[in-house]
Order: sequence, then structure tokens, then C-alpha cells
Amino acid sequence: MPRRPIIAIPSRFAAQTSALRYAAVVTARALADAVLRAGAEPFLVHPGDAAEAASRLWLADGVLLPGGGDLAPATYGEGVAHDTVYDVDDAQDAFDLAVARHALETGLPLLAICRGLQVVNVALGGRLRQHMESAHRHLVHPVAVRPGSLLAEVTGAGKVEASCFHHQCVSVPGAGLVATAHAADGTAEAYELADPRGWFLGVQWHPEDTAGEDPANQRLFDALTHAAARR
Repeated sequence: MPRRPIIAIPSRFAAQTSALRYAAVVTARALADAVLRAGAEPFLVHPGDAAEAASRLWLADGVLLPGGGDLAPATYGEGVAHDTVYDVDDAQDAFDLAVARHALETGLPLLAICRGLQVVNVALGGRLRQHMESAHRHLVHPVAVRPGSLLAEVTGAGKVEASCFHHQCVSVPGAGLVATAHAADGTAEAYELADPRGWFLGVQWHPEDTAGEDPANQRLFDALTHAAARR
């Protein structure tokens, strides 16, 4: 039986969890379940020294950059943080940015979710809106998908129901990033690369929230797995 493609998922630092006595490194179960359901193996990577990120990804067939807290505004050239910016961790930022740059430079298949998309944008020289006037939190809403885009090909849909939990978004797209889905208020909810070295898709929503019941959202994980298996 062929082995499952290995999808590296950088873990998130957590101050506490219900089952452990101390600080932890975690990922969302729904995220790991969606990767497993797609036929891949979710492989949690401890966010250690950013300088070692590339060498530690040698066994990965693909990467999933998950959601999480906000990036430090300094990573995209802004010195003052809005008072809503939360859960900033410099070590997490450095590691995630290193992972994103390695995947983009080497063509390692990459699915970026929520914060993950923002990490990719910053890695490519883009900037973020620190706080949206109308935050998309605890919100499921339709996003219109651009015809002919990779997202349209993957989901097989012109609209996708997006489960959102973000108060930030891309303000200036990084080099080569193109918006391929929008919410009704005009917020760009997905980005692709005009000329990627490998398979890449970034969504501002959390497809893992509904992937178990919504085939269009599960197909994002299926497509990442397929790209990883081809590689």
C-alpha cells in the first residue's frame, strides 16, 4: 500500500490546554482531520529556530500554514500596533515566515489558511490591514469565486460558503499575489500566485470548520494532497 503524502503543519504555541498541565504546541483537530480525510498524513512541526525551518521540512510532500494569532505589525513595516492586535509571538512569526518562503521558493505545495495567507502575503512583501471596520468573526458567508481560477477548479463552484474568523486582511498584496474570491463587502477572501513555482492556494477563511459536511471546502485539502502526491 503506498504511503500517504506527508503534509507539514507548523504547530501553534498555546498557553494552556485542557489535557496538559503546561504550555503546549497544538493544531486544530478539524484541520488534522481534514488532511487525514483527504488521504494525507498530518505531520505537526514544532515552531523552533527559524534558521532550521527549511532543513526540517525535508520529509514533507506539502505544507499547510494554519490560522492563529496576529502577525507582529513590524513584520510588514508598521511600528505601532492597533489595540485589537492579539496573540503576537515573534518566534512563531519568524518560523512561519521561514516555512512560507521555503515552500514558495522550492515549489513545495502550499495551502495557506487565514493567518497562513497573511504570512504568505508578508513573506512576499505585502502588508496587512491591522483591523477591519467590519471584522469577519463567527461568520459564515458566501464568497464569489473568480471563474478560471485555481480555486474555481478545485472547488468546482462559483460560490463557496466561507466560515470566517478574522479581523485582519490583506491591504497590499505581495509580489505576484492575485485575489480570486471576494465577500459581498469587497474583502478579498482568497489569493493565488500569477506564476507559482508549485501548487499554491491561500484562503482567508477556515475551510476545516465545515469540510466534514461541505465537499467544496474539503476539496481544498484534497487538492493539496493530490499536488503533494504528484510531487
